[in-house]
Amino acid sequence: MLKVTVSADVNPTENEDKVRDAVSNIFPNIDLEIEKFGKVQRLTGEGNISSLETLHYLIREEEIIDTSRTRLNVGMDEEGKFTYFIISKQVATVGRLNYPAQDEPLGSIKVFIDADSADEMERLLDWLTPPTEDGVSEFEMEMSEV
Repeated sequence: MLKVTVSADVNPTENEDKVRDAVSNIFPNIDLEIEKFGKVQRLTGEGNISSLETLHYLIREEEIIDTSRTRLNVGMDEEGKFTYFIISKQVATVGRLNYPAQDEPLGSIKVFIDADSADEMERLLDWLTPPTEDGVSEFEMEMSEV
């Protein structure tokens, strides 16, 4: 079973509702809880594969399948059962998707995906970011196939 964990820092100069909206624009099915770490607060939530439906849609809408697949592979652990990537918090405020090269000054949206097996993670990658040829998906899977 897949576990998706999303988090985003809320800095003292930021509005919590705006950060919450930014995360919810990409992950609307995840309920976010606020945690406090000194002066910084963090919104965190967990979900499953259905939490990735909007991300799945945006990757196709913005035609960034190859970039997205690369980002997920870069964050993959050696066993192939875990991946991590970040999404621009600022860009997410307008419902768009961008993968910054590194954590942004005010923090990014951090996404962690755990799978029970490397095979399950591979199926997730193929559903979320299928291989392409000349920028066109070689196939499309249904979420139920993951």
